[in-house]
Amino acid sequence: MSDTLFLSLWYPNLRLPALADKLTAVLSAFAAHGGEARVYAATVWPVSWSESPVFQQVYGRRIGAGGDGSKQLGAEPRLAVEEALELLHDDYAYEFQIGWSLWELESTSGLDGRWVRNPRLVRVTGYGPLFDEGIYEVDGHIRIDFGSDAPFLEEDLELDSIAARHVEENVRQLVNLTSAVEKGSGATARLLWSELGESLAQRLTARLGVAN
Repeated sequence: MSDTLFLSLWYPNLRLPALADKLTAVLSAFAAHGGEARVYAATVWPVSWSESPVFQQVYGRRIGAGGDGSKQLGAEPRLAVEEALELLHDDYAYEFQIGWSLWELESTSGLDGRWVRNPRLVRVTGYGPLFDEGIYEVDGHIRIDFGSDAPFLEEDLELDSIAARHVEENVRQLVNLTSAVEKGSGATARLLWSELGESLAQRLTARLGVAN
């Protein structure tokens, strides 16, 4: 059964104006670890998740020229963060979407499936200290929502050597990204956790144990 995977990051004595640099560092780490260099969208939420956004921007619909004259979609992390955090309030949350690719088995009609790198949108959220009654204490000053953990386990597949190699590459990419965002943003505590409270490490160990 797949679960939603999160990474929570905490920073000592974090003041709200410093959140921008932390978010920029986290978003900028994706490009070197299977992700995209530019942010797809930004949303600002007031007070709690039940409220309507006070700011939304889909940068994927903006086309700007790259350094080589080519057209690029999205916004550079620092620009996206600066625009969203112009509305800086203690009870706001700042959500950014950025692309991240993982190996997944693509089924084709009448043929054996093939492994391809499929992109997904990952959500990176920075919390003001008063948003949703101080949810940052549980979720972290910054939380990354990776979506389904299926690519790291592939529990519905028989893990042959090829499948096991791709799952291992996905896990290695997750570990490397986790380490990079922690170091790059100066986090002093991190927690990789799932929506159902299950440990990815324990499930992975059990999965590989079954495969062996």
